[in-house]
Amino acid sequence: MKKIIFVLSVIFLIGLGSTLYNMMSVVKDKKDNTDVLEKIEVPYVEEFKTERMLQVEELKKENNDIVGWIEISNTNISYPVLQTDNNDFYLNHNYKGEYTTRGSIFLDKGVNLNNSVNYLVYGHRTKTNLMFEQLLKYQDEDFYLNNKVIRFTTLNDDAFYEVISVFKSRVFYQNETDVFRYYYFINGSEEEFNYYVNEAKKASLYDTGVSASYGDQLLTLSTCEYSQTDGRFVVVAKRVGVVNE
Repeated sequence: MKKIIFVLSVIFLIGLGSTLYNMMSVVKDKKDNTDVLEKIEVPYVEEFKTERMLQVEELKKENNDIVGWIEISNTNISYPVLQTDNNDFYLNHNYKGEYTTRGSIFLDKGVNLNNSVNYLVYGHRTKTNLMFEQLLKYQDEDFYLNNKVIRFTTLNDDAFYEVISVFKSRVFYQNETDVFRYYYFINGSEEEFNYYVNEAKKASLYDTGVSASYGDQLLTLSTCEYSQTDGRFVVVAKRVGVVNE
């Protein structure tokens, strides 16, 4: 009997230790990502750059893969955005290059911030409300109505993007036809741009009353969605103006 109690005690302590470790890891990850801007001081503000742009510039000195910062009001989403030559590394590494199952928010490898039509950004969902978990708040139209704008900052731009569509999708098999593979669109002709916007609008969970025209800069945020196999939850927005600081 004493042996059983001892074994159960050991199992309990191991479980408790694992839980505490995970909790501490979550807190550390959150602070490492969201508090990083507060630690960055810029020596001066340039005439044509916001403080956020200069902070991103300073942060890039720590990791050259840092290309921007994304923020959505009334969510936990306020993170550095990474980009490298593949779409795998930042699935399980933080902005410091350290391994973590939560990964980072990252820009598709094919995006060029200087001339791509659509900035396609990925991020994991987590049970701890980190990364892109709270992107799913946009399922609620009331949340959208009070949070229509997303802020995306790069080295050369600090802008607001207005949400035009919120929809659910999935990763399609290669042999499937007549489907909307939103994740293929980064650059394209006017016809391809209009197709993308029209399909995104048709798939939207609700009518935002906002669309986009060829020449508008698009921002597409993508994360997992669990109601179907390989499901995706997607928010599409267009650039509507710069941040004035």
